[in-house]
Amino acid sequence: MSEQDVAISVRDLRKSFARPDGTEIQVLKGVTVDVLRGETLIIMGGSGCGKSTFLNCLIGEYEISGGEILYQTKKMEAPRDIGKMDEANLNELRMSIGILFQSGALFNSMTVADNVALPLIEHSYVDQSIIDIVVTLKLQQVKMLAHRDKMPSHLSGGQKKRAGLARATALDPEILFYDEPSAGLDPVTSAAIDELMMDLSKKLHVTTVVVTHEMDSAFRIADRMVMLEQGRVLRIGTRQDFETIRDADPRDMTTQDDQLIHQFLNGASSGPLTDAEGMTEFEKLIRADG
Repeated sequence: MSEQDVAISVRDLRKSFARPDGTEIQVLKGVTVDVLRGETLIIMGGSGCGKSTFLNCLIGEYEISGGEILYQTKKMEAPRDIGKMDEANLNELRMSIGILFQSGALFNSMTVADNVALPLIEHSYVDQSIIDIVVTLKLQQVKMLAHRDKMPSHLSGGQKKRAGLARATALDPEILFYDEPSAGLDPVTSAAIDELMMDLSKKLHVTTVVVTHEMDSAFRIADRMVMLEQGRVLRIGTRQDFETIRDADPRDMTTQDDQLIHQFLNGASSGPLTDAEGMTEFEKLIRADG
């Protein structure tokens, strides 16, 4: 695998937060993973495994405590560490990425069309007529053109996700990040959002990173999957690798790691993943936050 095949290279990533008593709790404990160009990579794990923290580190929202996050976009001659970028370089990088937040994160005071237009207004120098054309195209892609003049308060949960996705793709990003895209949606709407994500990935030729705990969705869209547990990478593999563990007889699981992955993938109520004895209240709070 060459550097040109890797869009994001994460090496020994560590992230700590301060406890109320002033000591630190380490949430990410040396995560190493490559995100391959053009793939859909699923980041999954139980509550408190560190997946939300991992995503926030990837997009530069959190300052990391150690390690490296190396990006290689088409404009970069060589990989660059996000932790060593100044604000100007960070903003340039962010124009190459799109983010769909769990809630859709639309501005309630703006119409759907104005929400989608915002990245173009803020980060491009094209005429309003061109912006209008791009907004129309992006809303057509997500089947939301008929709702362009509506306010977010008049949209369903699925429609908010679609509008948020149109905004995330407004600048034609190389990399798309999704934070729990199926959260709060019924199974039919969730499947429709998955189909839309796969369709956009193919049409836009983007690299896709999805943080989710919804296993039906994960197995529909994944090329590869990463299982986190207690801030560490438990397993990286193809979708087929994880399907093999999911469908295996639990009595054949010979390691605790396999038992934990099997329990998570099948949603079993008992097993190593649910053994949380000995955690402090603050650690339980971190778990609840993801």
